[in-house]
Amino acid sequence: MFQVDIIEKCKQNDRKAQLKVYNQYCNGMLVVAQRFVKNTMEAEDVVQESFIKAFTKLEQYKAEVTFGAWLKRIVINKSIDLLKSKKQRLVDLEDVQLKVVDDNYNDDWSVTAEVSVSDVKIAIQQLPEKYKYVVMLYLIEGYDHQEISEILNISEVASRTQLSRGKIKLKALLNRERNGTES
Repeated sequence: MFQVDIIEKCKQNDRKAQLKVYNQYCNGMLVVAQRFVKNTMEAEDVVQESFIKAFTKLEQYKAEVTFGAWLKRIVINKSIDLLKSKKQRLVDLEDVQLKVVDDNYNDDWSVTAEVSVSDVKIAIQQLPEKYKYVVMLYLIEGYDHQEISEILNISEVASRTQLSRGKIKLKALLNRERNGTES
């Protein structure tokens, strides 16, 4: 019940409640932003802008998901907006565990045992942006296609298609690297 009470206080512009929410989520949201944005100062800016947006748009929060999940989407969207505006590469994927989510279609992400996590990180960075974002959101952040479609403003079909094509390109990049024919 604490979560609901403090969010209600935040909706009423209670600065102490907003500070409590900020302190509770700030570090976690910074980690999320840093997965997408290379520069720590830019990631901090993304987090600050995300909190400002969250507090000004708090009436849109309907508690269908946890506040943290709602805020995480805002942080991801702000990070992607920054990257798009600067056309930067996604952050180096240090210490990120790849998460594979089961789905009703061909979800075979397996690669040969010779491929290391480092190889996968490098290959993801080489993907075209439209595939990279979907692959990152699906594998690393663990979002499903409905959530990805909402975050990236694309249809679920486009999300599935881009993920499928991204997977093919990722496997091709990994095979090229393993076979020593890296371009």
